[in-house]
Amino acid sequence: MTPSAEYKESVLERLEAIGSLKIGRFFGGIGISNGFVQFAMIMGNSLYFVVDDDTRQKYAQTGMQPFSYQTKKGRVQVRRYFELPEEVLTDPIQLQEWAREAMCIADSTQKPKRFVKSEKLFKL
Repeated sequence: MTPSAEYKESVLERLEAIGSLKIGRFFGGIGISNGFVQFAMIMGNSLYFVVDDDTRQKYAQTGMQPFSYQTKKGRVQVRRYFELPEEVLTDPIQLQEWAREAMCIADSTQKPKRFVKSEKLFKL
């Protein structure tokens, strides 16, 4: 599901307006974060944004599907990520709005990090 170099560059160029972004490998694609939380991913030549129960319907109404992948037991849907409609990707104003919304959702639904208890230090 590796995106083409052209698609990746096109998406990142379009997202530049929302600020500094960090990218990294994410399974077979690319994860996109604002430095704090991952709010998007590119799988194949598709861009997916994080959704919640309130925004999922907006994506579904435009005909978009959740990210899914095939396993030996069948197709698995990852309903946390929905594909971004092409008309949003190509409209800079809408893209900024939907991206900021996805960032807020990713931030508010982020699981708290678990800290490992450190061992007590003893003076010798």
